[in-house]
Amino acid sequence: MSSLGLAAVRLSLSVVFVLHGAHTLFGIWGGAGVGPGGLAETAARLTRAGIEPGFLMALLAGIIQFVGGLLVGFGFLTRHAAAALLGYVLLVAWTGQLMWGFYLNWVNDPTRGQGIEYAVVMAGGLVCLLLAGGGDFSVDGVRATRAEARAAGRARLRSRT
Repeated sequence: MSSLGLAAVRLSLSVVFVLHGAHTLFGIWGGAGVGPGGLAETAARLTRAGIEPGFLMALLAGIIQFVGGLLVGFGFLTRHAAAALLGYVLLVAWTGQLMWGFYLNWVNDPTRGQGIEYAVVMAGGLVCLLLAGGGDFSVDGVRATRAEARAAGRARLRSRT
C-alpha cells in the first residue's frame, strides 16, 4: 500500500510542477487566471522583484519545474529531482512568500501576496519522496527490483561453486 501512496504523491506533485513549468517556459494557460506566462514575462516579474539576471533565473525556474516534474512523475531519478524541486520551493518561499506570512491570500487582496502555506505542503511531499524514493510503481523501483534479482542470481551461482 505504501507504493500506492508514493505513486499518488509523485503523480500529484508532477502535475503541479509540470503545469507550472509549462506556464513559465511556454506561457501555456496565460489567460486562465494565472496571469501572463512565458520566459519574457517571468523574467520581467523576477527583475521587478529584484532577482537578477531575470531571464536566466526564469529559464532555470521553468526547467527545474518542468523537467523535475516529469522526472518525479515517471519516478526516474526521483530523489535527485525531488531535491532540486525542494530547493526551488524553499527558495521561492524564502524570497517571495515569507514576507506575506503563513496563509495564502484567501480574500484576493490586491495589495497582498501569497504566504508560505502552499509551499509548506509542496515541501512536505517533496521531502517524503526525497526520503522514501519513488516506490515500486516507478522507473527507479523497477530498476531496483531488477538489480536485486540480478544480485540474487549471482549469489546463487557463487553458492554452487
